Amino acid sequence: MPTLDSIQAVLESALRGAWTRQTALTQNLANSETPGYQPLQLNFQAQLREALEGGAPPEAISYAPEVEPAQATPNGNGVSMEREAAQLAENGLTYEALSGLLGAHDETIRAAIGS
Repeated sequence: MPTLDSIQAVLESALRGAWTRQTALTQNLANSETPGYQPLQLNFQAQLREALEGGAPPEAISYAPEVEPAQATPNGNGVSMEREAAQLAENGLTYEALSGLLGAHDETIRAAIGS
């Protein structure tokens, strides 16, 4: 789906990245008691930056969480509930900020076209 401009495309891609990271973090919490489970991590900002620097269109960027080796508990699980909760809160704020930026950008476009 073509977008109006590159700013909108980048913001929408960043929102997809934040959503994907949120999913990975909630999966980590859901598996906090699963023996042998290792947490997933996603630095979507770095993946977005690398893709854009490499010339990839924002719409084509695919975000993939990776297993993050972590110090395991006695049952082999590497999830830290405190760390995951903090990252969920941080990611929620990031998503909210990106949503606000996209909304402000949309308002600017609407004002420019006079609607």
